[in-house]
Amino acid sequence: MSKCKYCQKEITWVKEGRKNVPIESDGATHKCEERQKALNTYKKMDRNSISPEEIAKYEKAMNEKAQKKKK
Repeated sequence: MSKCKYCQKEITWVKEGRKNVPIESDGATHKCEERQKALNTYKKMDRNSISPEEIAKYEKAMNEKAQKKKK
């Protein structure tokens, strides 16, 4: 068993399709307010706010990193 890092409740991870879902000890899906609040605080970026040059720079860095892993 593991603990939820937001509310410290005991949970078990179960694979449903391609996702891992947290399940509480009573069998219900674990959903806590602390986690939801934390997810809502992440900064959301607008796609139009980034310049094409900046996007190209990030893509190049990701491709280089992927090439290094293959070697």
